[in-house]
Amino acid sequence: MTSLALSGGTRKSRFWPRVRIAAGLLACVIFLFPVFWMVLSSFKAQRDIFTVPPTLFFTPTLQHYFEYMQRADISRRMINTIIVAAGSGIISIVAGGMAGYALARIRLRGAGTIGVLILLSRGVPPIALAVPMFLVARSLGVTDQHITLILAYCTFLIPYVMWLMRGFFLALPKELEESAMIDGCSRMGAFFKIIVPISMPGILSTLIFSMILAWEELLFALVLTNRYASTIPVAIAGIAGDTVNGANWGALTAVGTFTVLPVVVFALLVQKWLIQGLADGATKG
Repeated sequence: MTSLALSGGTRKSRFWPRVRIAAGLLACVIFLFPVFWMVLSSFKAQRDIFTVPPTLFFTPTLQHYFEYMQRADISRRMINTIIVAAGSGIISIVAGGMAGYALARIRLRGAGTIGVLILLSRGVPPIALAVPMFLVARSLGVTDQHITLILAYCTFLIPYVMWLMRGFFLALPKELEESAMIDGCSRMGAFFKIIVPISMPGILSTLIFSMILAWEELLFALVLTNRYASTIPVAIAGIAGDTVNGANWGALTAVGTFTVLPVVVFALLVQKWLIQGLADGATKG
């Protein structure tokens, strides 16, 4: 009886982990299949994209890549996207990180209210801010500039960074700063010399997410840029409305693949810090 009970318990203990693994694999397939189909379609001729039933075996072509990379000026827009994503991510992590530390550590009257108001700003529809930002930028003569788009992205990235970093800082013991200040450090000195190095996994993971959000943003880039500082999402939107008889899906899938590829490579390169930051946030909070 004991051996039967043990064998039954062992089978049960193995069953649910396998179910969770199968469910995770199924979710990955569901979410990654559109990406796989986009990449596959980018190598198909236009006539093969909508064949019924769909074809998995076809003669691959690079026509869409060669035809629209030059027409949409993808290389320049890729550089613009990198500049804007990196600039807005760095500014947001500096400003949002310091704001998150202030909310986590410094006792100020109304600090909770201030934090809630900043968080509520994330609920403002971006379209409600895009037009006023355009009017201000036009009056200042700074439309179609990298710095304009960077500052516009900071309006929604800083609250996001602030609340994420606040959680990381709350998980750290206050005795770390207190010991440093007893030894002669100021509050800012303790922050930069003690807290920042310890929180580096959380800082890097937040920076990565911020840059990805800026990379894929369309509305502000569409409103605030024209040609000089336009980004990859603007190019995709332009190709989607470039034809009279409907979107050129071959070109869209090619440019979409070219846009997704840097993000995938970047995520693979920084996955160590990304996973470490997520794990720290999950276990320390």
